[in-house]
Amino acid sequence: MQPILEVRNLVKCFPEVRAVDDISFIIEPGTCFGIIGPNGAGKTTTIEVIEGILSQTSGDILYKGKKRGTIFNEEVGIQLQNTELPMFLTVKETLDTFRNLYNNMADLDDLVETCHLKDIINRDNRKISGGQKQRLLLSMALANDPELVFLDEPTTGLDPQARRNLWDIVNLIKQKNKTVVLTTHYMDEAQILCDRIALMDYGKIIAIGSPAELLEKHCKGTTLSIKNTINKNMLEKLPWEWFKIQDRIEIHTNEINECINFLLENKIDLSTMVVRSQNLEDLFLKMTGKQLRV
Repeated sequence: MQPILEVRNLVKCFPEVRAVDDISFIIEPGTCFGIIGPNGAGKTTTIEVIEGILSQTSGDILYKGKKRGTIFNEEVGIQLQNTELPMFLTVKETLDTFRNLYNNMADLDDLVETCHLKDIINRDNRKISGGQKQRLLLSMALANDPELVFLDEPTTGLDPQARRNLWDIVNLIKQKNKTVVLTTHYMDEAQILCDRIALMDYGKIIAIGSPAELLEKHCKGTTLSIKNTINKNMLEKLPWEWFKIQDRIEIHTNEINECINFLLENKIDLSTMVVRSQNLEDLFLKMTGKQLRV
């Protein structure tokens, strides 16, 4: 099957930084491809270059095997990280405005149903909530019934209920055999929605694969979390990798029984213990570090 999108040796340089540093990947039709990484890793720059908002310094971007052109512009939908809605328009008027920008218009009723806009369809844009705004922005990205949809951190700032509502919409988009490119800071979101993930850091892709493949290769094992009641000397004796996260200690191990026995033998209180399989957040921290990026 021909990839819907292929990126070859993409580079984007600004005067002060090489923001995207020779990255390559392919995206298959009907999948959700996630790009994750710390602040400043190059995620947004990468998709803005692919979208055509920024020009690349070098490299090739192919859509359905050909260089991007009119067909790409007509068949792609984009939800930017920050977008202001047009003022003094209703939700319906906004959708009609954006639909009329394209030769191929998505069905209005289908957009309303997919993005759950029926209850606010006649409401002024200035009078909708944050979650409703994100659903409207997503419907605007779907206004041309696109084959490829770019979503740049679409759930940032939303409450858990609104986030999960957006997840349901993304899954509906995938069920229609459309392709989604998603950037996100939420590792649970990436693990649930994405078929493949590229982990970026300092402009490079440092790992790529399905969530299961990445965890199997880089982060196989178990995380044991307990309240931070272990003194410094004991922590230094732990034969496993450990992190201090707020008021808890997280120990990563492939030997959970041995780890628990070690803690018991050293009189560590395990009443606050939580044991879980390692996830994408563990992978993220392991491969990009725990220091704050600003």
